[in-house]
Amino acid sequence: AMLLGASICQDKLKLNLRRKFQHLFEGITKVGNPTPLNQIYTELYITEGGTGEVSDEHEVRQIETASRRRARLEKTIACKDIFQPLLGRDQPVRTVLTKGVAGIGKTILTQKFTLDWAEGKNNQDIQFTFPFTFRELNGLKEEKFSLVELVHLFFSETKDAEFCRFEDFQVVFIFDGLDECRLPLDFQNNKILTDVTESTSVDALLTNLIRGKLLPSARLWITTRPAMASHIDPKCVDVITEIRGFTDSKKEEYFRKSFRNEKQASRIISHIKASQSLHIMCHIPVFCWITATVLEDVLKTKKGGELPKNLTELYIHFLVVQAKMKKVKYDGGAETDPHWSPESRKMIESLGKLAFDQLQKGNLIFYESDLTECGIDIRAASVYSGVFTQIFKEERGLYQDKVFCFVHLSVQEFLAALHVHLTFINSGINLLEEEQTTTQMSKPNQYELKLFYQSAVEQALQSPNGYLDLFLRFLLGLSLQSNQTLLQGLLKETGVNSQINQEVAKYIRENIGENLSPERSINLFHCLNELNDHSLVERIQQSLTSGNLFTVKLSPAQWSALVFILLSSEKDLNEFDLRKYSASEEGLMWLLPVVKASSKSLMIGCNLLSRSCKALSSVLSKSSSLKELDLSYNNLHDSGIRTMFADLEKNFKLEVLRLGGCSLSNESCEALASVLSCQSFSMIELDLNNNDLQDSGVALLSCGLKSPQCKLETLSLSGCLITKKGCASLSSALSSNPSHLRKLDLSYNHPGPTGVTLFSAALQDPHCRLDSLSCGAQRLKPGLRKYACELKMDPNTVHRNLYLTENNIVTDDDEEWLYPDHSERFECWYQLMCTRGLTGHCYWEVDWSGLVSIGVTYRGIKRSGDGIDSRIGGNNISWSLDCSADNYSAWHNNSVRIIDSPAPSTETNRVGVYLDWSAGTVSFYRIIFDTPTHIHTFHCSFTEPLYPIFRIRSEFTCGVYNSVSLCQMDAED
Repeated sequence: AMLLGASICQDKLKLNLRRKFQHLFEGITKVGNPTPLNQIYTELYITEGGTGEVSDEHEVRQIETASRRRARLEKTIACKDIFQPLLGRDQPVRTVLTKGVAGIGKTILTQKFTLDWAEGKNNQDIQFTFPFTFRELNGLKEEKFSLVELVHLFFSETKDAEFCRFEDFQVVFIFDGLDECRLPLDFQNNKILTDVTESTSVDALLTNLIRGKLLPSARLWITTRPAMASHIDPKCVDVITEIRGFTDSKKEEYFRKSFRNEKQASRIISHIKASQSLHIMCHIPVFCWITATVLEDVLKTKKGGELPKNLTELYIHFLVVQAKMKKVKYDGGAETDPHWSPESRKMIESLGKLAFDQLQKGNLIFYESDLTECGIDIRAASVYSGVFTQIFKEERGLYQDKVFCFVHLSVQEFLAALHVHLTFINSGINLLEEEQTTTQMSKPNQYELKLFYQSAVEQALQSPNGYLDLFLRFLLGLSLQSNQTLLQGLLKETGVNSQINQEVAKYIRENIGENLSPERSINLFHCLNELNDHSLVERIQQSLTSGNLFTVKLSPAQWSALVFILLSSEKDLNEFDLRKYSASEEGLMWLLPVVKASSKSLMIGCNLLSRSCKALSSVLSKSSSLKELDLSYNNLHDSGIRTMFADLEKNFKLEVLRLGGCSLSNESCEALASVLSCQSFSMIELDLNNNDLQDSGVALLSCGLKSPQCKLETLSLSGCLITKKGCASLSSALSSNPSHLRKLDLSYNHPGPTGVTLFSAALQDPHCRLDSLSCGAQRLKPGLRKYACELKMDPNTVHRNLYLTENNIVTDDDEEWLYPDHSERFECWYQLMCTRGLTGHCYWEVDWSGLVSIGVTYRGIKRSGDGIDSRIGGNNISWSLDCSADNYSAWHNNSVRIIDSPAPSTETNRVGVYLDWSAGTVSFYRIIFDTPTHIHTFHCSFTEPLYPIFRIRSEFTCGVYNSVSLCQMDAED
């Protein structure tokens, strides 16, 4: 009988939920033609949301950040799978917390989940789904209920069936809108409750449900804006997810569903892609609806006309559309009639005041008292809601007063900016100032207008967490004459001329730079877009396109412009290569926001020092995006590695770390061992090649490898001065934790027969996953010199004006030498090659003086002709370092990069060259007192052996011979 009653109750519940959720009122209006939810619903991008950390950024800024993560290989979650255990976790999921900024689709997602369950499509293992909103529960703050009574109150079919045995069924409770909760949620002081029939406060019911004390068999789904996520104890949450809105492909799908006319849909999609501001905001479903509403009207009334390009223009059009709707639908007027009447102007002024006052207080939902303060008659509130249904919505919960809010934070911010603008134009009062004068002015003069906009910029820059960022964009956009023309009838002629706009734009450009956070600088670029000023960005864009970026010293504003361009680019930030922009510490410091936004960052040979590690640590500790980091061939030293991993938080998810050739010793290994043994870290690949770690360092590293928390699959220790003692430590670690490591590179070490035997045994162990072991050449020479190779210059290639001695020394000479004719001899440029083509790991050193070029080339480089393509570095098959007393310059394919570090001014200098053929790198080092300092690294996928090549320059060098000489080096074991 109980099961039969439950079945009947379930059928009735599903029927009522289908009726409630089968239609979607876009814009959250309760007037007009509803759209079937399944017809318009477009899949949202949902991902695992990390640790529940609170972001203090403006929500639009969060959207901009999230929009750059789309293409990454993140774990995505389908709506129907919201209660499924995440990959790699076996524990059942009881409580899910879903974060998402305003308008991103949290409510629609819960509606879709509920509708699919009610229609029998998904999650049929669930017997009952009870969706609540915190808005509704707020009105019951002073009431007392048992859990059974609360369910009966909201879902009458359960009361009619006298259903109260929740523990015998799989039940899901959905609580939507935690950010709108006005209950205390006092987890500490509310008494523990386990009986579903015992009456208590709604607050105590919720806290006991969430903690699992009351009805532990139930599943809970809570949605919230990010800022309120911390109000739920993380210990009570099994899975945190985040809604990122629409991916680029889903934006297109949404607009194609909204516009059945394929030509119209394609035009709109192309237009949105071309506008950076619109494209970013369209990650938000509600913004897509606003955009579709506006563009549909513009296409209908201005056939073939220009579409809005920026946010201010779009929102002005949205306001006009709503005024038209009121005039036609409610006043019986025609579309051609003036849409701004005294009544509608009064309405917008009142809503603007409400929007600004509540924005100042940080409120997004309003009650009767809030409206009364702004002069809005509560009896007329329904008229506001009925006329401007899409701008301003009204909700009524059980036993509660009416609740009002704007459909999206951006609508509130736009109306707030319009209110501040109207107030200043009409009365001369600047509402952003703490002390306001009441002096009435008929019209502010040009100077006062300029000060008004400049003071708004200052206020926004000083605002905590950037809460005035979007407001400022709208306020500046409203200063444009073209936008004011759209608001004729509502907005007085301000008298703002283009000169004022230019001066304000100049003021903004002057504020961009060194003393601002990247977030504030980026918002100022958006402000320049609203003012139609693109000059700064266009100059940097031109430098990027032409390749001149590397030849100029960038100002702070130009660095900020570069960051803005990179973060705004449609190109994926899956891989960011610092060398493409500035291989320097200064470049890294400026481009840290780009590093944070990327999933893979390459900084190979960028002349970084330990100071860079502090900055990288701050990025790693705040970002779960960066999965792969390559810092090879930078002089980071042990202090840098200790700094990088000193204070990392639990959300650090770096999977691949490459530190080859970073001047590390055994001291770094202790910090790295801690990383490997930390449960919250996810390192699967670690490259420590070409660091003198020695056996003592490997022993420390092995402590981390032994930890059951270690997930490392690939470990590269080539050329680390490891002997059989270090091999014994590694072998012992493999025996202790055999389940993960699959690839181990010990080439260019000295394991000896004993070390090889130890690993041979490990390979035979059925419990050991190691399936790749490289031992290779046995070298114990420290540093890069373990890869020293024997070279000899080829007399058959030397130019006739070069003098080659038996000791491999070449100098320039005015005379021609009687070398025999040979097809491989260089005829134009003063060049010669070595006899041996190189692959693998190779290192050599060259003494030079005067003006010379040192490099590598494929054998097929041209020998005759005076064109650039026969000179090393002037084609795509050679790589050259030009050396002089003033500086170094790197050449490839006739493209040059001047190296910041100048060469020493002594007569004879030494350069080391290191080739890692399989990795596709050739690196140059300045050698001073046997210590190598990195100059530059080329990167390429080599397809042929490379020949060392030299060019002796013919220019006059103040009496110093232009010469090169190969240094004798032995690769001793």
